[in-house]
Amino acid sequence: MNIFLILLSLAIWGIVHSFLASHLAKDLFGFRRLYRLLYNVFSVISFAPILYLLIILEDSPLYQVSAPWSFLMYGGQALSALLLLIAVLQTDTLSFVGLRQLFEEEKNGQLVTRGLYTLVRHPLYLFSLTFLWLSPSMSVNSLVFNIGVTLYFVIGAYYEERKLLRDFGEAYAEYKRHTPFLIPGLKF
Repeated sequence: MNIFLILLSLAIWGIVHSFLASHLAKDLFGFRRLYRLLYNVFSVISFAPILYLLIILEDSPLYQVSAPWSFLMYGGQALSALLLLIAVLQTDTLSFVGLRQLFEEEKNGQLVTRGLYTLVRHPLYLFSLTFLWLSPSMSVNSLVFNIGVTLYFVIGAYYEERKLLRDFGEAYAEYKRHTPFLIPGLKF
């Protein structure tokens, strides 16, 4: 039952999150200046119950990696967090969060193809996933959560890429042809 609850909560959150990221939702709700900021706040607040489920649901350990290997995994997580931060900073961070739109008229975003975005099209997803999967301890609930988040990122990236093709046209199509999806050296 726990597996079902975790996957169901992730699926509901993912559907709502993806819908709210769509042009349709932005057009429906209107308030463009606040939309991105409210979207991000809603995303964080609405994700909290999923994390709460992971804490309160009965769970059983799958494995615990001991030292020195656990230190390598923590190091990998630290590196993933650093690279995630760098990837965020390579975007227009204030617009990404939704703060720039409070003070300036919203402009069409720029296609980011520099820095980590030259290695993979979705560095935010890649480094979030490596952070999750490099945890030196794994339980049944955390495994289900990691699988659910991984599926969401892969499915979400598919829809995000369709949106980016609409927004940036041939520029994104060209970038897509030359840059791997999530794994450097592997194109799909």
